[in-house]
Amino acid sequence: MEKLKSVAQIAGEDAEETELLRASLEEATAFLKAFDWCRGIREMYFGLGVGGVVSVFLFRIDAAPMVDEWVWVIVGDLPSCYLVTDEAQTPVGALKTYCDLMEDWVRAVRARRPLNDVFPVSAEPSEENADLLAKRIKLLRTDVIPAFA
Repeated sequence: MEKLKSVAQIAGEDAEETELLRASLEEATAFLKAFDWCRGIREMYFGLGVGGVVSVFLFRIDAAPMVDEWVWVIVGDLPSCYLVTDEAQTPVGALKTYCDLMEDWVRAVRARRPLNDVFPVSAEPSEENADLLAKRIKLLRTDVIPAFA
């Protein structure tokens, strides 16, 4: 929790980035609320972000039975995703796990394998989308993660 900030403290390098990060909070909140198992949001924390690229938030939710109450939500110029905190305990860990899951999807699409064994991605499983996602993952791994690690 010491690496997290209250969402009220979201601040980018300038006013434009701050607005982009705040918009990503709205996107993350809407994404999470779209699931039936999320009955409401109790707490929200900002983990890390680069405006217009990627943001990582930690939410404590009013969860349906058998659902974890703490979840990471990753949003940005890439497919949105939620992760339980068992898989990652820090914002950087959540982003690394996100990259691993998305790379699994990219490999499956490129190999034309069934997608039922990979994390669901809300994109058409095409070679073009796999290439676009692979480029974003590379950016996360080479620039974003090292900047926050």
